Amino acid sequence: MDELRRSGLRGRGTASGRTPPQGCDTYVSQRWRRARAARAWVPYVLVAALLLLTRLALADPLQAVTIEWTGIFGTDISADFSPLWSPGFVFLTVIALTYAIHSMKRPEIARSWIVAGRQLGMAAVALLAAVPMVRVFINSGAEFNASGLDSMPLTLAAGASALAGHSWPIFAPWIGALGAFAAGSNTVSNLMFSLFQFSTAAQIGAPTHVVVAAQAVGGAAGNMITVHNVVAACATVGLIDKEGALIRKTVFPMAYYCLAAGMLAYVLSYGVGLNAGTIGLATLALVMAVTAAVSFRSSPRPRGNSRLGRT
Repeated sequence: MDELRRSGLRGRGTASGRTPPQGCDTYVSQRWRRARAARAWVPYVLVAALLLLTRLALADPLQAVTIEWTGIFGTDISADFSPLWSPGFVFLTVIALTYAIHSMKRPEIARSWIVAGRQLGMAAVALLAAVPMVRVFINSGAEFNASGLDSMPLTLAAGASALAGHSWPIFAPWIGALGAFAAGSNTVSNLMFSLFQFSTAAQIGAPTHVVVAAQAVGGAAGNMITVHNVVAACATVGLIDKEGALIRKTVFPMAYYCLAAGMLAYVLSYGVGLNAGTIGLATLALVMAVTAAVSFRSSPRPRGNSRLGRT
């Protein structure tokens, strides 16, 4: 508290213009906590503001700056990247601004990079292995092979559309969850199956953006049962060797998310009516309401004082 008083925080006065009495540690502590909370929110506000600014007002100039790689390894495959349009550029900009906002010194900045590097290390290894695999998965069509067959996502889409037909939006989130569980990442699941979901939706005449969104929701739900996420969570809270029990519990909310997302995707694709999506959503809502009511009635209630209400 003495350091805060020396910094001048206590002497700035209250909202009414009066300076609190000498030694008012409670007032200093409250103002200090409010100031810390406000500064902690600034990076999130900056990220939201810069994302809106770059997407709504600066899209064309940012997309004009590109890095292109043609004829990759002697093939006809080409790739281009717009670094200033990437969301990563926004995050890096906010990181630099955050250093100034929090007045961080060089040793503090270095420690933050070390901590972030350790956290990102395992994810980077997974992505470095997954991204080339995804590119092979996508670029496996007739223009890149001698068999004349379509690429793997298009072949899967043809089979899925023939098997599920117009009910495919109900199953789309489950594919995302399966991909996240198998690959260990929602990002990798979306990289793997977004083209597959898009092509399937196009073949059955469903809105492509709705089906791809259902894929993303399913991938996020699948993160609940991703093995390394569960292991990390158990290690954090000291539940070593309880991973199986945790997965058996989290599989139920995961299934709820996938069911709800699938039914909602069906309704958004074909409208409200006497169809599988509407009936499924109504049934799911009824089950959740009954479950909540039963849980509320069975929960223990505190006993009141028997003398209350006596005259």
